[in-house]
Amino acid sequence: MPDIENLPSYAELSEREDAPKGSNWGLFGGDDQLGTLNFLTPERVADAARLVRRGDVFRLDLPLHLPNPPLFGRGSYKQTILRSQRRTMGHDDYLDNFYMQASSQWDSLAHVGHEEHGFYNGVMPEDVTGEEGSKNGLDHAAKRGITGRGVLLDVARHLESQGDAFDPMSSRAITVDELDATASAHGVEVRPGDILLVRTGWETAYMAADQATRDAVAKELRSPGLEGSREMAGWLWDHRVAAVASDCPALEPWPWDLEVGALHIRALAFLGMPFGELWSLEELAADCAADGVYEFFLTSAPLYYRAAIGSPPNALAIK
Repeated sequence: MPDIENLPSYAELSEREDAPKGSNWGLFGGDDQLGTLNFLTPERVADAARLVRRGDVFRLDLPLHLPNPPLFGRGSYKQTILRSQRRTMGHDDYLDNFYMQASSQWDSLAHVGHEEHGFYNGVMPEDVTGEEGSKNGLDHAAKRGITGRGVLLDVARHLESQGDAFDPMSSRAITVDELDATASAHGVEVRPGDILLVRTGWETAYMAADQATRDAVAKELRSPGLEGSREMAGWLWDHRVAAVASDCPALEPWPWDLEVGALHIRALAFLGMPFGELWSLEELAADCAADGVYEFFLTSAPLYYRAAIGSPPNALAIK
């Protein structure tokens, strides 16, 4: 493991000749499959646990049946309840057609890769087998857990307070300057090892929509998110963010602006930074706005199964 306090800047990564420019491949070891989760050191986790002061818990997952219909052509699960045939009263159940990324989710480092260079740390499609030894699955993160200091940047609320008519159903790109302005307004600092949550207000708009609108959203999705630029990837890396999640469907604007580029390539694939999407942030955001505290202890336990490409986060924020 390298000295994670003295890693190259994003500008230095962009000049690499031994790996894709803008990548951190090899810095955590040639076979590393955790990426920026390496920033979640025991010391940082212990410090984050001290943020629990009131004991109030906020669940950050949507119910598994939402969005409905699912987005991106994914399917809805079907639950079967089995009633006990024995003398004792009881039930079992199982799910069919359970898409791991149909609701709140983590994207694994095997989710999106570069067409030429492959997935994080040079993993190629043939290395993602679903068998023992499969590479870059969320099982590696699930084994250790994703736990640390969470920070919420409520960009939607901040921009609205500044008179910006932010449309959460548009492909609005959130810029680095807007992240910095939001953090300053909240009086919170993004520190190395943080799990960053960004509220766009998409969840609020979706939950307020009628079924006809939700059906239309599934057919022709437009949503805001973090700008897919090199500047944004550099901001995330230079702040040493461990993972980033949002309430919108793709973390970055959808559809992708291919002229700007894709953050899924620049940060997920090239930096090994896990992405969380469709997280439920409304209750937490309201509480942060009420008490002015935008930091908290965050814990997430993805499903622990081999070669997981995605998983519900099973995430909690505790204040």
